[in-house]
Amino acid sequence: MSENSFQKDSLGWQIQQIQQQISEWWELQIAKVDPDLPEIDLPSWWDIFTILMIAKIVAWLIFAGLLSWLAIKIIRIINPYFYHIRNSINLTTKTRENLETDLSITGWLNQSQKFQKLGNYGEAFRCLYMAMLQGLNDREIILHQSSRTDGEYLKLIQNLSQSQPYQKLFIIHQQLLFADLEISASMFQECQQAYQQIKDEEK
Repeated sequence: MSENSFQKDSLGWQIQQIQQQISEWWELQIAKVDPDLPEIDLPSWWDIFTILMIAKIVAWLIFAGLLSWLAIKIIRIINPYFYHIRNSINLTTKTRENLETDLSITGWLNQSQKFQKLGNYGEAFRCLYMAMLQGLNDREIILHQSSRTDGEYLKLIQNLSQSQPYQKLFIIHQQLLFADLEISASMFQECQQAYQQIKDEEK
């Protein structure tokens, strides 16, 4: 292959040909409008380097636009999950703060039965869970602290002789908050049995 043919196949030669064609097209368009107009040359900045710089800038702008669009889509997808977790944590804190109200263990159990009759087993379980916390507080086994997490409770109940029913309720409560667990009627009955074991131990 000769040097001349190699140059004609190069990218620079092809870009030069495109520039020449654009220049000829421009001259033709001007001539069609008014043949008497003086010839207008393309601007002096119209060279390979400038074209490449403009192409890079356009490519980066397109890339940034796509990246922004993708980030917005991802935020819209994951935002409901963060919203749910934040609300669940706030709900737990507010629910535990209810321990400072005059709801007794009996009051929580009555609330649990009302929700059970309505078929709302999630709320029925939460009331059962609160009755357990109220019992731990009333018997001064673990005093109430609104900032205390289920994980901290699980560590504190390790020393109890019968910690299994407590563990069951704490673990299910964690799953209810962070794993979107749906409590069925049969699962709620298992939780009631675990709570009953706790009550039997108190006697």
